[in-house]
Amino acid sequence: MAKLYVVGIGPGGREHMTYKAVEVIKKCDVIVGYTPYIEYLGDLVEGKELFSTGMKGEIERCKAAIEIVKKGKNTAIISTGDAGLYGMAGPILELAEGIEVEIVPGVTAAFSAAAELGAPIMHDYASISLSDLLTPWEVIENRIEKAAEADFIITIYNPKSKGRKYHLEKAIEKIRSHRPGKTPVGIVKNSGRGEREITITTLDEIDYDKVDMLCVLIIGNSNTYLKDGHIVTPRGYNII
Repeated sequence: MAKLYVVGIGPGGREHMTYKAVEVIKKCDVIVGYTPYIEYLGDLVEGKELFSTGMKGEIERCKAAIEIVKKGKNTAIISTGDAGLYGMAGPILELAEGIEVEIVPGVTAAFSAAAELGAPIMHDYASISLSDLLTPWEVIENRIEKAAEADFIITIYNPKSKGRKYHLEKAIEKIRSHRPGKTPVGIVKNSGRGEREITITTLDEIDYDKVDMLCVLIIGNSNTYLKDGHIVTPRGYNII
């Protein structure tokens, strides 16, 4: 019986994929995904049947993957990062009936960016997307407020788009009401990819003009500090 794999391919494709993800892609007959994400896989998709769509085609891709599996072909539907975080794992499980599904985890952009910045996520943290396509902005604002008040390290996905020019500034304003302006902020554009750009700044000094949808922001908690060009959040160990 054919199987549907929901695969997280990491932020940059093959270089950051798990061994399991690579092996699954190799053995599948069909790869389904957003067009640029399929391109990240490079020669892994050679000789395979491909089904891709553009932006906002998530449900179309999920339905197509399910129908292909029902025809007897092992199929992988891919997400960048981890398929269970803002990815395809949820929609597939909601839609799938009568087929076998396996979720294959991947490296999410937050952890990839954290490694590039140092060790900013060493304690409790919150992951918040600023995209209000599927979540009302009022809900997002409330989550930002509560996470900032609770002193979570905050990772921000989808920080700014052409249609959401000022959401990030509003979010940072809420965070600044609960922590100092000198709090370290790491901004990574194209995490895990060759054209990666890393910026280390503070809440007061964020250059909003340089932030776009390809960026992930990691905002430190009240104990986060800079050391030798790295962002570090202490876990609480007795280092000395």
